[in-house]
Amino acid sequence: MTKRHLAVAVVTAVLGFGLATGCAKANEPFQDAERGSTNDSPADVGQMPDGFSNYATKCDHGNRVYIIFKSDAAYGSIAVVPQDPTCSGAE
Repeated sequence: MTKRHLAVAVVTAVLGFGLATGCAKANEPFQDAERGSTNDSPADVGQMPDGFSNYATKCDHGNRVYIIFKSDAAYGSIAVVPQDPTCSGAE
């Protein structure tokens, strides 16, 4: 095996290892703690004009949940309306 073949094999092995370990968390979602059911029903999303926060809302077990976010920012807010009458049968 020439030095060039050896170098290509080493680079390929390193890249393969990096790809395999870099995606490990993506292959194991929700492994941090035990959890109950998942509510993956669609949410109603409101988009505000540029510079203002956007929001999403959906019903969860009879409660209306509002999430407020701004673009890809690392912050957001959550508000809950307990036993919202508009959520009856909309789970």
